Amino acid sequence: MDVATVSFTQSVRALRTAQKSNRGAPLYSRLVNRPLGRLLAALAHQAGLTPNQVTAVSAGFTFTGIAVVALVPPSPTMSVGVALLLVVGYALDSADGQLARLRGGGTVAGEWLDHVCDCLKVATVHLAVLVSLYRFADLPEPWLLVPLLFAPVDTLHFFGFIHTDNLRKPSGPVLAVSERSRPSFLRSVLSLPTDYGLLCLVFVTLAWPELFLLLYGAMFLGVAGYVVLALPKWFHDVSRLAA
Repeated sequence: MDVATVSFTQSVRALRTAQKSNRGAPLYSRLVNRPLGRLLAALAHQAGLTPNQVTAVSAGFTFTGIAVVALVPPSPTMSVGVALLLVVGYALDSADGQLARLRGGGTVAGEWLDHVCDCLKVATVHLAVLVSLYRFADLPEPWLLVPLLFAPVDTLHFFGFIHTDNLRKPSGPVLAVSERSRPSFLRSVLSLPTDYGLLCLVFVTLAWPELFLLLYGAMFLGVAGYVVLALPKWFHDVSRLAA
């Protein structure tokens, strides 16, 4: 779609027919992040940005927020600022793929760049929490195990989900317009603990370590439980592909 011939509103309308399926998407991603990413993708399209440039801007917001977590003593203002940086970074992470589809399809290199940034984000956000709790929170040391364990579990979840999805759909993502049934709302709710967007919002409470750890720890248990249940299913799915 040529940016010179379309308006912002037309870009938004076109993006509604170029969405990935909501099937299995966690609730925040489905109701908040993808619609917000759609608006940002339309703005990026009007500005003439490429999907890779949007990925770079997304990484700038995200890794600035992660660095602030590790380096700056928590305060209410800092916590809200971190959450906003991460939320915008995540919305832009959705926008790059939507922009690619609006422009007629992404590239393998663009997908690779997006996944590399996502993998680094998933690992470092928990390591930043570990550093923050160690430096700034007066908590018993065993609590440091929570982010230390969350990092590999969340990385495993990310890799398992992405790699399994790519193997199941080698021709590319299923678009919303091709869905024949409505996505499951219950499944979106059950997968909510795995939603990075929800984790972004949890950082609003970073200034209150006990409350933060309560919410953050609950997400860790949710992701760990989800991975335990999902790994056998994913293995079964890819085993059927090889049969």
